[in-house]
Amino acid sequence: MPANHTEVLLNLVPHIVNSDQPIEQRSFTGKELILKAKSLYRNYVKNNLFMKMILLFALITTVTIVTFSYFMFNVMSESIVRNELENQKKAIDSVNSYMARKFESVESIMLDVYRNEALSLHLTYFLQNPFEDYINYQLDQYASSINIDMPKGLDYFENKVENDADIENLLLYSSEKQFLYAYKQGHVTKLISTNAAHSYIPDAMAMEASKVTLPNAWVRTAIGQQDPKLFAIRVPITDKNTLKNLGQLLVYFNSERIQKALESYKEQLKGYILVLGPTGEVLFDSSDNFYGKRYPYIDKIDSLNDTVMLEQESYVKMFTQTEAGYTVVGVAPKAEVAAAYQGLKHTITLISIICIIMVLLVPTLVVINFAKRTNKIIRFMRKVENGDLSARIQDEKEDELGQISRSFNDMLGELTKHIDRVYKAEIKQKHTELAALQARVNPHFLYNTLEVIRMRAVSQGAKDVGEMIYSLSVLFKSFVQPKGENTLKDELETSRLYLELFRIRYKDKLSYEIHCDQSLASKNIMRMALQPIIENYVVHGLEARRPDNQVKINVRQIEDRIQIQVEDNGRGIAPGRLESIRESMDMLEESGDSFGLRSVHERLRLLYGTEYGVEINSTPGVGTIVTIEFPVLEEAQHV
Repeated sequence: MPANHTEVLLNLVPHIVNSDQPIEQRSFTGKELILKAKSLYRNYVKNNLFMKMILLFALITTVTIVTFSYFMFNVMSESIVRNELENQKKAIDSVNSYMARKFESVESIMLDVYRNEALSLHLTYFLQNPFEDYINYQLDQYASSINIDMPKGLDYFENKVENDADIENLLLYSSEKQFLYAYKQGHVTKLISTNAAHSYIPDAMAMEASKVTLPNAWVRTAIGQQDPKLFAIRVPITDKNTLKNLGQLLVYFNSERIQKALESYKEQLKGYILVLGPTGEVLFDSSDNFYGKRYPYIDKIDSLNDTVMLEQESYVKMFTQTEAGYTVVGVAPKAEVAAAYQGLKHTITLISIICIIMVLLVPTLVVINFAKRTNKIIRFMRKVENGDLSARIQDEKEDELGQISRSFNDMLGELTKHIDRVYKAEIKQKHTELAALQARVNPHFLYNTLEVIRMRAVSQGAKDVGEMIYSLSVLFKSFVQPKGENTLKDELETSRLYLELFRIRYKDKLSYEIHCDQSLASKNIMRMALQPIIENYVVHGLEARRPDNQVKINVRQIEDRIQIQVEDNGRGIAPGRLESIRESMDMLEESGDSFGLRSVHERLRLLYGTEYGVEINSTPGVGTIVTIEFPVLEEAQHV
């Protein structure tokens, strides 16, 4: 593996970019590609902090910009879709307003007739009598009338046709006499007989129920009106006195005139607008594709669904005029609406790519510069590692790396002086202290143990003395002939033997539990780490009169540390005394009641550092928990 991964990468990049050598054209198998990727990762990424920083920054930046761009595109595209659909809704409202005005205008024709007594009489007489009789009746009315400004008889309807250019035909139908009187733009009128024996018009007129429909095919033929772009508005005519149905008023409007309602939306409108009759017949079609037939997708559209699969997936808006019986439908294909924000998509994509390039380029150049300076520091550190304490780093910049370089130079100067004058003496002193502590631990332990056995033998010559002596002999053997390494398994076994002595001593008034995961049994630990803690409990915490004295030893690993807790249910320690013990743990006295605890605490700190040691927590009348922590060791500490 290269010693300096960043420099290798920096040298490799221009080589790849500027290489004039032809690239071998061959395909790689999946396995070869995986092996090649792993090789690149090991050589240039795995142990290269700056490369990891660049890749991580590139990943975070790219994901952030892409996510933000995607979010922004979605928000803006949804806004565009909403605007397009809002334009469509406004167009539908405009068409509906036009249709409503025409519907109201036809109804107002009959309302005006009913309000005008003379006109109502004229119309009633016209629909109930032969046309020749009506002409004579009309002449008599003209002769007797004083108001010469008011339209006389059927002139009223002719004026309505002349005043509304959207009307193509106005028809008066007599259901009793079975005739049509048709008006047409250009002052053309026509009386048409529709006798049921010769025409289907009476039957068709009787079946008509809707107010806004397509013109009836038989009526079209009778009046010679074959323009497919028409819609009809029908109003029944009744005798206002007897309420008897006299016939119908039919007004045919030019559907193309509805385009005027869409003029202001012509540029923005996507898709097409339809006006459909009660059974789906097309009254108006802005796309000019469906005139003369029933709308083929009438069964698919639903006011509850915004999108429907028609000829293609489309947004659908609809409004139904229940009184008039027509429906205004707006259809906007999704593809057409999407085309409105395609330009936005390209713009956001281009801006995102530019931002990613700029955001990555500048930090990458900065990181590469830091990588060069860092590698320079690493080279000098390796010189020092190889014993060259005269190496010095030349870096005049005032940033963090410059400060590290100067601090490194100063450290080397002080280190040279310190090695001969202080460090060697401190190392010797630590070895002396460790040896002295170890020398005192073993006798201290032996004296207390032998005293217990002596008192047991004096008090009664019990049979279990042999068992106690056996356990003690095993302990002696482990102390006198120690193994090359000391593991947690060995230390816990020593503790078990020690507790077993006192379990026998107190006739099963003492019980103990030892819990340790098998995966930790082979971990290294310093010698005599637990026995002084257990001894401290036996001397100060165990109550001989209690039948339920108990000790629990729990071993677990927390990250890179091993934690051992020795928990008892003894007398506990008063708060004042507990504080005094904690203070004495850090003192250098070599006597006192807490020598065992202090010896473990001092050895842990000397061996592993000041962040390790013994921690005591106790509650009077409840018990005491003593916790020790030390790092996971690769080799045994021979202490």
